[in-house]
Amino acid sequence: MRTESGFLAEGPRVGIRTLTREDAGEFTALAAASRALHAPWLFPPADLEAYATYADRLIDDPSRHGFLVCERDSGRIAGFININNVVEGAFQCGAIGYGAFAPAAGRGLMSEGLALVLRHAFTGLGLHRLEANIQPRNESSVNLVRRAGFRLEGYSPDFLFIDGAWRDHERWAITKEMTRWDAEPAPTADPR
Repeated sequence: MRTESGFLAEGPRVGIRTLTREDAGEFTALAAASRALHAPWLFPPADLEAYATYADRLIDDPSRHGFLVCERDSGRIAGFININNVVEGAFQCGAIGYGAFAPAAGRGLMSEGLALVLRHAFTGLGLHRLEANIQPRNESSVNLVRRAGFRLEGYSPDFLFIDGAWRDHERWAITKEMTRWDAEPAPTADPR
């Protein structure tokens, strides 16, 4: 269900909407301008051909959902949050991946956007659990999920092949029961 503005959900400063093929120009320009911010953690598509492949996967594969976090006043893309590898049935789980673009970094827009995606995932998509796998030195990413109420569940050596090497990751997760909808997602007891 979309709001009057076309967003799936809105907060005070951002709204979330589904990624489209038509977002290619703005998305790739922002990704190219944000390389220094993303490296060595993440490599979003920075050219039209790579974006086409990326968008096709997110749009055509029912086990993936691609969302853009957009500034409400201008509609500019602030970042992206994807839910990948959705498994239904008794599991009802997905893995999230995300990134802010340089103009929005450090402004709290992704925190607001992630809260909106969590609510949509747990209510609109019917998921029960979301996981985030994060390289331990990626402090910005760890801080984002911690603020959203995710809990640290474990450590996976050599988990993902990124930037030419197998990288260790921390496993963070949140369940529907860990959130509350009258405010931001509930904090966890983990003070890190």
